[in-house]
Amino acid sequence: MPDINTRAIAEAITNVMEVEVDMITKSMEIRIPSGLDPSTIALFIQTASQYDSKVYVESENRRVNAKSLMGMMSLGLPKGANLTVIAEGSDEEQAVRQIEKYLNNEKGK
Repeated sequence: MPDINTRAIAEAITNVMEVEVDMITKSMEIRIPSGLDPSTIALFIQTASQYDSKVYVESENRRVNAKSLMGMMSLGLPKGANLTVIAEGSDEEQAVRQIEKYLNNEKGK
């Protein structure tokens, strides 16, 4: 039977748990009148792309890169749809805040 290094396993698990703690997850509702159609998706992607953080959108057990046109279009999200935004990185809080403002249809507020 091979030697199992339980200390190394415990450290690896701790490292994985720390990575997950460092991300922000926030549920949101789309309040843009047209929902996320091609033109509003393009503006959504521009908003997400302003940040260095990794940003994902999750809806109905599907997760896509929020900076990907094809990924975002594949979700087909209408007005009133609920989604979760997940961000991880140095500017994750600002990214989530601006995405929420965009989805709330708060222009210039």
